[in-house]
Amino acid sequence: MLKLKVIEKPIEIEKGDTFKIVLSKYGAIALDKQENLSDLIGESEGNLDIEKGIITFGDIEMPVQILGFFSQDLNQWSWAWDNEDIFGDDLIKTSQEIKAIGEEFEIGAFVSPVLNSNFDDCHTIAMVSTAILNKDAYYAVSEDGIDIFVILESDLIEEHDSLLKFRNNFYTFQKNFDIYPKLAFEAYTKLKGYGFKPHDDFAVAKIGESRIIAGFTERGNITRLLMYDEED
Repeated sequence: MLKLKVIEKPIEIEKGDTFKIVLSKYGAIALDKQENLSDLIGESEGNLDIEKGIITFGDIEMPVQILGFFSQDLNQWSWAWDNEDIFGDDLIKTSQEIKAIGEEFEIGAFVSPVLNSNFDDCHTIAMVSTAILNKDAYYAVSEDGIDIFVILESDLIEEHDSLLKFRNNFYTFQKNFDIYPKLAFEAYTKLKGYGFKPHDDFAVAKIGESRIIAGFTERGNITRLLMYDEED
């Protein structure tokens, strides 16, 4: 009997995806990227120079794109694509890309110029935007009651991978965000380029010769997260 090859479904945004689904798909890989940034800059605070389009962390310098900003007084997020008069066209191209994705897939959060939000909501928006566009990281700079969120893309931000990092990032993500954990586990695994094998009530991420096994309830919530490291 001819055995048909199973075609792996890639992780991408689809028509009908809500913001929660998009976050489930891209949030864990975004946290992964933020850890890479943290490994580089440590406790250094960023100094943003909008005129030059750069941010510096001590001796480290990177180009930026402005994603948007949060007004602490108004509790509002404003997209940079709606503020070309402030930032200029060159610094809002990444923001415009997110708007285009929002228009194509009818994601309201990406096409509303202003969103009622809190500071954590803004970080979530920045996380998703970073991962969707496959940028390296994001950073928030606080200036006079305004938090400006910038997207970073630099060879200086190196990718550091390990079995423990994957497990801990996924655990943190599913614990602290309102997402669909089963979808999030599949997406994180595939976006990292690891092998993925689903089963009825659990799924396996294959990382080299090691494994992460996630168990799920019928609703897709996490019941267990096991790590088998063949290098031990």
